[in-house]
Amino acid sequence: MSNIVAIVGRPNVGKSQLFNRLTGRRQAIVDDESGVTRDRHYGKSEWNGKEFTLIDTGGYVKGSDDIFEDEIRKQVELAIDEADAIIFMVDVETGITGLDKDVANLLRKTQKPVLLTVNKVDNTKRQNDALEFYNLGLGDIYPVSAINGSGTGELLDDLVKALPEEQTENDEESEIPRFTVVGRPNAGKSTLINALLGEERNIVTDIAGTTRDTIATRYNKFNQVFDLIDTAGIRRKNRVKEDIEFYSVMRAIRAIENSDVVFLVVDATRGFESQDQKIFDLARKNNKGIVILVNKWDLIDKNTHTSKQFIEHIKNETAPFNDVPVLFISAKNKQRIFKAIEEGMRVFENRKRKIKTSRLNEVMLPYIQQNPPPAYKGKYLKIKFVTQLPTHSPKFAFFANLPQYIKEPYKRFLENKLRENFDFSGVPIEIYFRKK
Repeated sequence: MSNIVAIVGRPNVGKSQLFNRLTGRRQAIVDDESGVTRDRHYGKSEWNGKEFTLIDTGGYVKGSDDIFEDEIRKQVELAIDEADAIIFMVDVETGITGLDKDVANLLRKTQKPVLLTVNKVDNTKRQNDALEFYNLGLGDIYPVSAINGSGTGELLDDLVKALPEEQTENDEESEIPRFTVVGRPNAGKSTLINALLGEERNIVTDIAGTTRDTIATRYNKFNQVFDLIDTAGIRRKNRVKEDIEFYSVMRAIRAIENSDVVFLVVDATRGFESQDQKIFDLARKNNKGIVILVNKWDLIDKNTHTSKQFIEHIKNETAPFNDVPVLFISAKNKQRIFKAIEEGMRVFENRKRKIKTSRLNEVMLPYIQQNPPPAYKGKYLKIKFVTQLPTHSPKFAFFANLPQYIKEPYKRFLENKLRENFDFSGVPIEIYFRKK
């Protein structure tokens, strides 16, 4: 199972700054006004070879009349419930406040690892001031400065040690594909699963968000065996208001992380919208196989160009990774739903595909010789060797004399050539340049 780490604490202590630093991006809004983080932000982080998902929560405020702060408090409690480890952030400038004590009381009830992180510690005086936080009774403290990164290394060292080891499945179980069905609420995910299983296994209504949790079902029909996972609909973050729905979003994210292939169900009557793209990006960033299923196709007025135009729109939105199968289905009428399973199995096999090193070099080196990387400041860049890395998803290492000067456009060129010569449809490819 993939690990989830939640950053919690009262407003305006620097949680979003720490999130941005640990995920390496300016994804969360940072502002001096308390309570700016009204929703959840999710990002991937890695330290010492261990990956985890980081959640930036809003500030925890007890007894507030502000409806947003009340929602933040509830969602923090749920984040604590679902997370594998918790970073509890406080502010050395203000010292211990009543709200900090409230959060500490909440955290003392959990058996999960809690790392008490004192922010804005950027000089010796503040190092001494940080000792006050031992009074919260949560054990060791981690003085950091989220804005410049000092102290975060020690925090991450102990965080990854505290995370549970990923569960390993036995060989027989690990060979069974895990297909996760995701999409916006009311796109038809549960209807699709019921149609595949031939029974009303999941509740289906016209009310968005009926499915509240992830549901796994073993599918064993027509010589196909896999685990089929239904998830709660993933809404835009500003629409996640119910406690249980936020919990479902977290579970859906965990389900994506632990799947092999993601079926992204798109509502044809609404088109491929920004939220569909975000779900697509989440699956891509986690290196999952992806099949896009455009559902409710029976409700669309069509001509000879409708499907082609729809596919072109999807490819524009998902570029540069658009080597993804797109199927037009009707879960209600069982139209092309078994074709979706065939595509899912094909993508699963593509994700496991291993190319012999000799074959890789035989195919790729002539392309590289004909179109070498552009020279950098008069220095000629030469790639001499390529090999596939022993990972769960396709990753390739190209060995060069000056790998640091090879730019993103050339990486895309190599990826395109790999896709032209080997079937990696529906699967993200990662390319690394290493020193020869």
